[in-house]
Amino acid sequence: MELGADTKFVLLAAGLIFLWALVLGVWKYRQMARAEDHLAHPYVDTAHRAALLYSFATLLLAAFVQFSGWNAIVNLLSAGAVVLFFVGAIGAYVHHGRRRETDNQFRDPVRGTTAFMTALIVAEIGGFAVLLLGFVRAQLL
Repeated sequence: MELGADTKFVLLAAGLIFLWALVLGVWKYRQMARAEDHLAHPYVDTAHRAALLYSFATLLLAAFVQFSGWNAIVNLLSAGAVVLFFVGAIGAYVHHGRRRETDNQFRDPVRGTTAFMTALIVAEIGGFAVLLLGFVRAQLL
């Protein structure tokens, strides 16, 4: 079975996010090794864990893209919206971990946090819902 270009793109994204997770694991380990309490900064830990989880979630997206009944553009836009916010979230965690300015980004949110979170919710749920409907359309109906 030949994979579509849309599926290949999403699989590549999953691989890149997983590689990023592995690199973040090194950063986390270095902080744990140097800290008196042997703990990494909470956002370094969160970035590492989120990247691991999002890499596998992106694999799930790739499966739904592959078996979707929509065209490649719809699949790419839907999966791309989800992946964009996965990457944005990991990037925010890395930012907070690097700056060590907070252990809770919602305690004193910066301007735009609510808008970003609203967009994240709409893009992630909406993007996946489109892919799920494409799967149902092609595989179950």
